[in-house]
Amino acid sequence: MKITRQKHAKKHLGFFRNNFGVREPYQILLDGTFCQAALRGRIQLREQLPRYLMGETQLCTTRCVLKELETLGKDLYGAKLIAQKCQVRNCPHFKNAVSGSECLLSMVEEGNPHHYFVATQDQNLSVKVKKKPGIPLMFIIQNTIVLDKPSPKTIAFVKAVESGQLVSVHEKESIKQLKQEQGLVKNPEQRRRKKRKKISGPNPLSCLKKKKKTEDTKSPASKKKRKRIRIRNRSTSKVLSEKQNAEG
Repeated sequence: MKITRQKHAKKHLGFFRNNFGVREPYQILLDGTFCQAALRGRIQLREQLPRYLMGETQLCTTRCVLKELETLGKDLYGAKLIAQKCQVRNCPHFKNAVSGSECLLSMVEEGNPHHYFVATQDQNLSVKVKKKPGIPLMFIIQNTIVLDKPSPKTIAFVKAVESGQLVSVHEKESIKQLKQEQGLVKNPEQRRRKKRKKISGPNPLSCLKKKKKTEDTKSPASKKKRKRIRIRNRSTSKVLSEKQNAEG
């Protein structure tokens, strides 16, 4: 049974890897129900998950899941300890926490860009996850970990991509990387720097230089006018002196 489970897991992982870019380390989002099932089945998640998936794994959770386990009290104290040992991923609910299922669902929105696995025993959450293409779903049954097969929604999405009707998220990311490598797409930092240069005002030193030039251009004209006035005064004084001499 163990060999057949690993064969199925390998097949499903290959499907998600080739079509959605899922890669190691596999990031597995756990909720409180999955932690509680692992506790009851005495499953060592850190040891058994890498063996089952045949690769490196990272156990993750969110603040909303931890708060939910705290509010549920002593009955889920062991599940809370398991969740506290996981890496905490930032969720969009900083101020107002939501339920664990709603939080995990928000973490895989917009095509699941971080390639999260969702590990849960919540049937309602599982149904919602299956409606979104490209999200690996995990659960525990009969004290064993199981990676669910791709959902019908996921298979239909892959067929649409193969027929050219849609473009997968993995293909979009690869196209962006190629454009950045070839320099077709500018980095946002460069755009910000250019905007800052445009916003900067004129150099105050240049303004001062212009003022000095205007003053210099006005000064010689005023000097010439003064000289002309002095010359006219001298000429009139000579004429008056000559008239006085003639009369005398």
